[in-house]
Amino acid sequence: MSIREIQDLGLTRQREVVLRVIRDAEEHLTANEVFDNAKRLLPGISFATVYNSLRFLKEAGHIAEIRFGNGASLYDRKLARHDHAICTKCGVLVDIEMEHPAELVELAARYSNFKPESLDFTLRGICPDCNK
Repeated sequence: MSIREIQDLGLTRQREVVLRVIRDAEEHLTANEVFDNAKRLLPGISFATVYNSLRFLKEAGHIAEIRFGNGASLYDRKLARHDHAICTKCGVLVDIEMEHPAELVELAARYSNFKPESLDFTLRGICPDCNK
């Protein structure tokens, strides 16, 4: 999404900056990382404004929030359904593009007695850099 496209969304300047930071990032960012990067673009921005902007942008469907238990949320520019792999040593998070077999969803529903709405896959292990 270009700067012009972001501006055309009718967001406040602060929300535009937060969205631009997330869209320009190659990796998934925490709220603190978004704040640090946003502060470079808009020095007067506060952490509360960044946090509120993240919530607004998520609810408006412009970004995705990834939660792993009690840890800090990560923010993702990809909105389409996708899965993740996370390194248990360094914490790096990467996207995985894969389809889930219908049998897997059915089996998970049978084991849990849940009516399935979605299935998210997270592979935990050692990334190639840490595995060297």
